[in-house]
Amino acid sequence: MSEALVAAEAAGAGVEPVPGASGARQFWRRLRTQRAALVAAAVVALLVLVALAAPLLTAIEGQDPTTYHPSLVDSARGGVPIGSFGGISGDHWLGVEPQTGRDLFARLVYGARVSLGVALGATAVQVLLGVVVGVTSALGNRWVDQLLSRATDIIVAMPLMIMALALLAIVPSNFPRPVLVALIIGFVAWGTIAKIARAQTLTLKELDYVAAARLSGWSTWRIARRELLPGLAAPVITYAALMVPANIAIEAALSFLGVGVKPPTPSWGQMLTSANVWYQAAPQYLLLPAGALFVTVLALTVLGDGVRTALDPRAASRLRVGTGGKREAKATAEKEARSKEARSKEARSKEAQSKEAQSKEVRS
Repeated sequence: MSEALVAAEAAGAGVEPVPGASGARQFWRRLRTQRAALVAAAVVALLVLVALAAPLLTAIEGQDPTTYHPSLVDSARGGVPIGSFGGISGDHWLGVEPQTGRDLFARLVYGARVSLGVALGATAVQVLLGVVVGVTSALGNRWVDQLLSRATDIIVAMPLMIMALALLAIVPSNFPRPVLVALIIGFVAWGTIAKIARAQTLTLKELDYVAAARLSGWSTWRIARRELLPGLAAPVITYAALMVPANIAIEAALSFLGVGVKPPTPSWGQMLTSANVWYQAAPQYLLLPAGALFVTVLALTVLGDGVRTALDPRAASRLRVGTGGKREAKATAEKEARSKEARSKEARSKEAQSKEAQSKEVRS
């Protein structure tokens, strides 16, 4: 089937067409017009690079995240770092941890690995489960649809934090904690994306090109893989981009409550837990992980909104800083004015032609 026919059918059904090469170019062109989204993408790329290069960065500094340095803390004062600004020096770029003397820079960059890794892993599990359940529910018979829809409703209604706390408390401690946290978040919070996938699939399967594939004898799996999954890309990618910062916040909250990543593995949430009694004596011990969390969540949220707007230009951005909202509104208003003027000229032309035809009939 030609791309033009697919696009026409999708436009008629109110669904975005299956993205091809031209669709990808349009997406990047729309995304490049949003300065805030580009800055957020650069920040996210830098954070990912720092997380991946954590061993190299700590080797350059000459430190690691687990080695204790008791000589760098004042035991007489309860373990406060010796020196100004929390013990910042050429050997310890951001100072040291109170009581233990562990290097803060090393723990911060290794904590980025845990926080970003858990969030991305949990998002991958959520997307996989949600798409599989949503598509299966939409393509199955009435009983399958009812069963999976009710299961999805139960998952959506479950309080995420309470379920995660309960599951993390009963799992043996020898299980890798970052992997466990990612799996639990993913298995408990896939309901919303399943509902999105089901609703979009129900709309897509009514289109003519899907009906033609069904009449051609294609199997349900082949139809889902070749015709339906490409159409699900835009809403799934949009929602997944907004799920990553939420999962980072959930991991930080679980670590802050003491049931997330366990010491000595560093995590931003775990660092916040330990810092709640040191914010006066060593404020950077609290401000560094809190600032890293804030910047990461903000950048991912702005990037997710930019991706959503670029994939669906009919939806206005929920952010107003750096998105070119005024220019877009002005361009839209000018386009509507030109369209209205063209329709008016066409109507006047038709009216003049009609009057001329009537006058000719009268003369004849």
